[in-house]
Amino acid sequence: MNPTVSPVSARDRVPYSPIIGRKPFNLPNKARVAVWTIVNVENWLPENAMPRTVLSPPMGQPMLPDFPNWCWHEYGMRVGFWRFLEVLKSRGLRATFAVNGSACKVYEPACQAALDAGWEFMGHGYVQKPMHLVEDQASAIRQTMEAIRDFTGKYPRGWESPGITQTPETIDFLAEAGIEYVADWVLDDQPVPIQTRTGNIISVPYSVEVNDVVISAVQHHASDELLRRGRDQFDQLYKEGAEIPRVMAISIHPYLTGVPHRIKYLEALYDYILSHEDVVMCTGGEILDIYKQQN
Repeated sequence: MNPTVSPVSARDRVPYSPIIGRKPFNLPNKARVAVWTIVNVENWLPENAMPRTVLSPPMGQPMLPDFPNWCWHEYGMRVGFWRFLEVLKSRGLRATFAVNGSACKVYEPACQAALDAGWEFMGHGYVQKPMHLVEDQASAIRQTMEAIRDFTGKYPRGWESPGITQTPETIDFLAEAGIEYVADWVLDDQPVPIQTRTGNIISVPYSVEVNDVVISAVQHHASDELLRRGRDQFDQLYKEGAEIPRVMAISIHPYLTGVPHRIKYLEALYDYILSHEDVVMCTGGEILDIYKQQN
């Protein structure tokens, strides 16, 4: 079980700070917006309940193993991931690779391709399980970080929990393990510090709006919604960024946006963003470094 700790309230960890009147956060070359892409790669275990489903169980009776929904996800790793790789490489872009530690072996060719492309590896749990259901979080975090170190040669600096879930103690365990930034706290357009019992960890802005799990798996929008929503999100941040620079996240999963009827809209979104000046395309670690240089 997790060690007994005294939970600290979220408001104590992240005191309220309006973006207006805050200490300036400046981007390189006076850019208005920093855009980072998070490619999420997960290991869904066929014998367990699926993290998400595209098909409801027949007659409302859940059955295990759930091969139809497992195969839905598996398609993403066999086919969809490679579409992502081509879209990003052809535009000179690098992603932040949020990966389950166990996926480094299960999907070794995909992970090697991400490493060869210069993507930044980010911890994403050992398997795809909410942190609330992880019996020993500290151990699972270490196991994930060690799996990534063994594969890449270095520990990850960033972390995105499965389903961006955290218990009151998760952030402390992450800081103690050496994680420098997290994507779980989706509460700002700029990096902000989160207090832990061993010092601050930085929240790099993530998104539950420009996120294909929300768009496609939860809200069931049309195939072009990522483009429409992403373009509108970018336009507003770009306008505001002339005065106060912002961060925009694009969170994608191979089994969702990597399918044939959606991939062209991801391409169109990148082409739209790249048609603008005063934009910097980053990894999560690069955004962290920009913030740390000023704080």
